[in-house]
Formats: sequence, structure tokens, C-alpha cells
Amino acid sequence: MAETVKLTCVTCGQANRVPGARFAEGPKCGSCGDPLVTGKVAELDVAAHDRMVRGDELPLVVDYWAPWCGPCRMMAPEFAKAAQALKGRARFAKINTQDFPAVSQRLGIRGIPLLILWHRGREVARLPGARPAAEIEAFVRSQAGVAV
Repeated sequence: MAETVKLTCVTCGQANRVPGARFAEGPKCGSCGDPLVTGKVAELDVAAHDRMVRGDELPLVVDYWAPWCGPCRMMAPEFAKAAQALKGRARFAKINTQDFPAVSQRLGIRGIPLLILWHRGREVARLPGARPAAEIEAFVRSQAGVAV
């Protein structure tokens, strides 16, 4: 792992630099004290989405979804399983495109569910459609070079 890793706190939005040697200890936000790497899926608003996409140095997988979408709801538990399996190697979040349509317009999203993998401020790859956890994990590992 790198010397330090920059992570954005989902709770307060503060940017944190975490020493690579202390990463396995479960880093916490220097501002609010909340855990930075939980293995859970974070719910984002537009501001949190944009801060994490631009600032995080750990791969970030975002699920673009809506509550009326059956396949989106069906994939949610699988997405959560993948988040737990890749804890510490990637972060997982989701944003409701019904509540925040500007995000989907800005990113040119035409269908949901859609997973977009972000790393160091850049879009790495997209994975459309509902997928099982194993496919989501394989997607992240292959596209972001995440170790097993």
C-alpha cells in the first residue's frame, strides 16, 4: 500500500490522509471520528459524491440507482456483499438518481442500475445491469488492479 492514502469522510466530508502502515487498524476521520473504511455501502448526496470521486485514493465503486427500479433493489444485497468482501481494498457507495438527477445527467447515465468505478479522480470503468456479488468483485479486481 502507498505511504499515505487520502480518503474522504462520508459523514462530514473532511479529507483525511491515512498512513499506509496504519490502514489495517481501521482508520477514523480526524474531524468527526467516524470510521473511514467500514465494508458497508455509503449513501451519498451530490456533494459527498463529488468530493469522494475527486479526492479518494482508494478505488470507489458507486451504484447509480433509483427506488422504483426492481433490478436496482434486487442487486442491493449483492452490492453489500461485494463491499464487505473488498473492505480495505475499495470503498462502495450508492446515489439515488431519482433524488439527484443532475448527477446522472452530468455523467450521461442512460440506464440503471449502473456501477461506475472511480480511482484518483477519474472514471475507470462502467458495469451496467444487476450483477451478483462475485461479478462485482471481479469487475473491481480486474479494472482497478485490486489484489485478492
